[in-house]
Amino acid sequence: MAALLGTTSTSLLASRHLTSSTYKPSSLCFYTNPAISENYKSKKLYGGIRMPLVKRRSQFCVSISNVATEMSPAEQAQKLAKESQRPVFPFSAIVGQDEMKLCLLLNVIDPKIGGVMIMGDRGTGKSTTVRSLVDLLPEIMVVAGDPFNSDPKDPELMATEVRERVLNGEKLPVAMTKINMVDLPLGATEDRVCGTIDIEKALTEGVKAFEPGLLAKANRGILYVDEVNLLDDHLVDVLLDSAASGWNTVEREGISISHPARFILIGSGNPEEGELRPQLLDRFGMHAQVGTVKDAELRVKIVEERARFDQNPKEFRQSYEEEQEKLQQQISSARSCLSSVQIDHGLRVKISKVCAELNVDGLRGDIVTNRAAKAVAALKGRNKVTAEDIATVIPNCLRHRLRKDPLESIDSGLLVIEKFYEVFS
Repeated sequence: MAALLGTTSTSLLASRHLTSSTYKPSSLCFYTNPAISENYKSKKLYGGIRMPLVKRRSQFCVSISNVATEMSPAEQAQKLAKESQRPVFPFSAIVGQDEMKLCLLLNVIDPKIGGVMIMGDRGTGKSTTVRSLVDLLPEIMVVAGDPFNSDPKDPELMATEVRERVLNGEKLPVAMTKINMVDLPLGATEDRVCGTIDIEKALTEGVKAFEPGLLAKANRGILYVDEVNLLDDHLVDVLLDSAASGWNTVEREGISISHPARFILIGSGNPEEGELRPQLLDRFGMHAQVGTVKDAELRVKIVEERARFDQNPKEFRQSYEEEQEKLQQQISSARSCLSSVQIDHGLRVKISKVCAELNVDGLRGDIVTNRAAKAVAALKGRNKVTAEDIATVIPNCLRHRLRKDPLESIDSGLLVIEKFYEVFS
């Protein structure tokens, strides 16, 4: 993976004082402190954290019989569709913007963190980075043929019809599929987002005919909204309702249909184009601030990498294939061991003390910080959270939850990290 050096003042502050005795250098190390990274030029750098790669055997055993010498029509169609897709810039090839990339990875590891709001200048790679995440998304088990990606084992993530089939004792057909990433266009209608009910078919045939929308497709996946601060108010209300309840309900002419709509909400925007409604901003688990790269050498590196990709996307992607696979393995390992990661009661108390002294409304900040810190520990291959893990994520979990002070000139992320060191010292 290309060397990535974070330069934000928050990340520089977060790199001081807090070290863990359990840390061991690995083949893949990240630093945001340039002073530290200078000593590790031969190492792999990324996002301010060390991430050991753990190679594990697959948990699935597959018995193969009657092996065909040729691909089936379905496999041929799938391969053709994959080859005809627009090439995506590799995630591991993106230079800089470590804060944004770390937030995205943590949400893939633990979707319950609640998504990411990415704010920054135009042309800083926000959309490119989000869309490059597609290659790294793991597979999930779904009910075969179900348009809502229902989980065959979790009733909370099942569509109503799937639940009824389970109650009737039907054995559900299952399949493995990659997590979806769905783009929500700014000009989308409410029917396109929520889905529509075929009233004519319902009245004539007595069947609840429902055409699923984007929220159905995004269930158990990622919903990405580019320029989210320009989104129409009525669509913002739809997202707020779905994010709060985890369900999408469509009503028309007395007919009501509901389906699960639990997704990772990722938004990007430019602060010059307007602020987000506080209700929507609070629904994002983390907030990443990105800026234009100032270092001339780094800018040249970015331009050269983009030129290589535009010239020959296939060859460029192949050159990063090994690093992409390593990162996929790392994410998979982190997801599997996340449930075993522990955080001491004393650290939990200090997190809540930081939130209380910063006058953070509600408890969502406490919950998200705990989850994000555990995800960082899992990403590093450890089963116990350290203070350094908390320092890495707490600015991203709290900066957008602070009350606005028009007379305050300091960045909210710096306020959070200063309070963190005051409490944790």
